[in-house]
Amino acid sequence: METANLLASSGSDVDFMVHGLFSYELFGQTFWITTTHVSILIVMLIILIFAVAARITITHAQKYPKGFQNVVELVVEMLDGMVKSNMGAHAKRYGNYIGSIFIFIFISNISGLFGLRPPTADYGVTLPLGIMTFCIIQYNNIKYNKFGAFTDLFKPLPFLFPINLIGEIAVPFSLSLRLFGNVLSGTVMMSLIYSLLSKIAIGWPGILHIYFDVFSGAIQTYVFCMLTMAFTMQKIPSED
Repeated sequence: METANLLASSGSDVDFMVHGLFSYELFGQTFWITTTHVSILIVMLIILIFAVAARITITHAQKYPKGFQNVVELVVEMLDGMVKSNMGAHAKRYGNYIGSIFIFIFISNISGLFGLRPPTADYGVTLPLGIMTFCIIQYNNIKYNKFGAFTDLFKPLPFLFPINLIGEIAVPFSLSLRLFGNVLSGTVMMSLIYSLLSKIAIGWPGILHIYFDVFSGAIQTYVFCMLTMAFTMQKIPSED
């Protein structure tokens, strides 16, 4: 009992929540700037600086790349290869979108290494990502299948329409909750470790950061993008 009380008292300062930093009034409504907004801004600045530096580097590219040019070419080739291997002839159309969300989600996931609360640990960030992907999926569904996009909901039997409809609507929530849950769990675990084990949390939590931020963050980024491509290709008829 004493041990439980000690842990409870030690964990009273555990903090992994989203906090409002300041508020402002607009059209009679109160809006808050939160830690998530600040984290997103920092992530966007990192991506913007990288993009500008990459643009300058590629503009003055050397015949035999070295240094930062190698990094840029490695990232581009890796993303192009991933999209082409999964989307084939449609890779050119969706390569920019997949590449953009891959870089944004990955940088967001590993931002905990820099002392930030990962933006993807906020459902208000992952849900819009899921909705954007859902819109692309349904756009392709209607574009390629025309009226079949609606009649397919009644197949193979008409009474399965509710289940098929729920299956379609569940896609953005499935994508967003998977990403949100995995990133948030890592954030909670690290917060508990630093709070409950603060006296001995010297050095060794770095190993956990490698798993929760880098390894798990990379896996979740890859899974989100792979599912995006898979769901999109499901709606495009085979050319065979």
